Amino acid sequence: MPEPYRNRELSWLDFNERVLALAEDERVPLLERAKFLAIFGQNLDEFFQVRVAGLKDQVAAGVSTLSPDGRTPGRQLLEIRDRLDVLLPRMEAAFLDGVAPALAEAGIRFSSWADLDQDDRKFLVETFEERIFPVLTPLAVDPGHPFPYISNLSLNLAVVVRDPEVGVRRFARVKVPSLLPRFVVMPDGERYVPLEQVIAAHLDQLFPGMEIEQHHTFRVTRNSDLTLEEEEADDLLAMVELELRRRRFGRAVRLEIDASMSDEVRELLQRELDLGDDDVYAFTAPLDLGGLWSLHALDRPDLKDPPYTPVTPAPLDDGDGERADVFAVVRRGDLLVHHPYESFRATVEEFLRQAAEDPRVLAIKMTLYRTSGDSPIARSLIRAAERGKQVAVIVELKARFDEGANIEWARQLETAGVHVTYGLIGLKVHAKAALVVREEDGGLRRYCHLGTGNYNPRTARTYEDLGLLTCDPAIGSDLTQFFNELTGYGRNIDYERLLVAPRMMREGLLSLIEGEVEAAAAEPGAGRITMKMNSLVDPEMTDALHRASQAGVEIDLIVRGICCLTPGVPGRSENIRVRSIVGRYLEHSRVYRFANGRGPGTPLHLIGSADLMPRNLDRRVEVLVPVLEPSLQARIDELLEVELADDVLAWTLGPDGRWVRSAPGGTVDAHAELQRRAVERARSGPVPPSVV
Repeated sequence: MPEPYRNRELSWLDFNERVLALAEDERVPLLERAKFLAIFGQNLDEFFQVRVAGLKDQVAAGVSTLSPDGRTPGRQLLEIRDRLDVLLPRMEAAFLDGVAPALAEAGIRFSSWADLDQDDRKFLVETFEERIFPVLTPLAVDPGHPFPYISNLSLNLAVVVRDPEVGVRRFARVKVPSLLPRFVVMPDGERYVPLEQVIAAHLDQLFPGMEIEQHHTFRVTRNSDLTLEEEEADDLLAMVELELRRRRFGRAVRLEIDASMSDEVRELLQRELDLGDDDVYAFTAPLDLGGLWSLHALDRPDLKDPPYTPVTPAPLDDGDGERADVFAVVRRGDLLVHHPYESFRATVEEFLRQAAEDPRVLAIKMTLYRTSGDSPIARSLIRAAERGKQVAVIVELKARFDEGANIEWARQLETAGVHVTYGLIGLKVHAKAALVVREEDGGLRRYCHLGTGNYNPRTARTYEDLGLLTCDPAIGSDLTQFFNELTGYGRNIDYERLLVAPRMMREGLLSLIEGEVEAAAAEPGAGRITMKMNSLVDPEMTDALHRASQAGVEIDLIVRGICCLTPGVPGRSENIRVRSIVGRYLEHSRVYRFANGRGPGTPLHLIGSADLMPRNLDRRVEVLVPVLEPSLQARIDELLEVELADDVLAWTLGPDGRWVRSAPGGTVDAHAELQRRAVERARSGPVPPSVV
């Protein structure tokens, strides 16, 4: 009998396996395959820093509580290791036997020191002396020098040297500088030598007069999740800064080593890092394939996906090269924007740029969860404050791995006169919302943007997201209440249109699911739910979907990452279908469609920032907004239909818990089809569904 709940951690590994499959797929352009190898490696880094580290903490604390799928923390760690013992050899083979040889044929060759001739080595000697040697710091281990601190995710050389005069052998560590390029480019521009190999070839200069007996690369992963006792904090900003400093000293949770490392050196590292055998992963391929991002940046369009330039939505394109008045466009009707198919810069950035410069705009309020280091949006907010507008920003300091960047932006915003709130005690503010208050002839009007993705122009080029621009008075009123609750004090606020977590979203979604059950009972076949999200983890939501399936509700789930629900199980989930789209763009939007959500036969479409996970529903501030304009509802239906018809990028989850990829020869690539439709819509308005 299939498990009623699938394990969260193993389901995440399933997702990363789908990423790895793209690196293995010879139909994918070569540098894109290298990119997917880099993503696979970086995903694993975060998985160990947070999820594996958390399970290890539970084991160390003696926690024996079972996960919803009935596994102890210790058992989960064992099963994670078993899965990785299968996936990591595939990763190595994808690089060593697939990507690297194919790159060599395309004129991009990975070379080792041993492969180089005298002229090549002369070039690398000069490069080492001029650019590398001055920044290296060899650290010896002896009675006067304790074992050095190994920083998180740093690449290192473990070196064993021998003093020829006295015969004493010592261990030393050399850190590979993270600010230098991962690969040294040879003069021909076609060959790349790993930086650690260049350093290893010159160890005699770092340890003059010593005999170099052996050297091996290694990499350490540490627990990097913040531990915040917020209820005891007087200053959230200071507390996050302190925890960021402590993160550097988190407990080691993984040791990656060169497969040629001697038992002597391996045992020394394990002992000093307090790691067991199951925490060690040996590789023949170079460590840290995340460095392949540098190759993806090469100017080789022949080895990448065809270039695509996001289009400007037709209502914002006046045809003469001038920027359209965003406020005038939104007054004529709500605007739905779909990134990266439609331009983030021409929509969201332009909305906030015009708000900053428009003398009739009195106030701007918004949330910032993640943004780029050169954020045009943050600069617009600063300009608005400098022009005397009231600007309030909720900066979420606890956005994992972006804490430092958010602290820096928060300080710059405060210096410019922006009212900055650092999130909320005990909750992360994950909602994506902006409110602009503008004085117009008929009085004040509120313009709103609510989206599914971060206000980050960089990720907006590769993350698939939706956003709604509206001046609907009810949504504007709700958003005003929402921001007042975040920046001030308030409880039990009644929202007319928005579903807001943590207080009302869970109950609201459960009620909508129950509404489809009632519709199916009144008219067989009438109940239908379609959901698109990043992750489905929450047990209560899973149970509600099970009950709806048992009542005859037809349910389609498009889940990019973790899915703890097993579909197609007779008597429990036979009316549920689950698929995942993994490809050129990162599927990131959350869409919840209920066929009878606004009454019998009248659908409700919700978009927002929340996945169906306990953290989103109970421990974060989230917002779902209804899309009410019929033409925009049709746009969302079109998106869902295309992704449900995809037979190129899609994977389907079976009752046995296995993901199955679409067979070769499919005709509907959701990303290519949505690109086509965006271009046609920008040119001529609504697009006929000619493919799906």
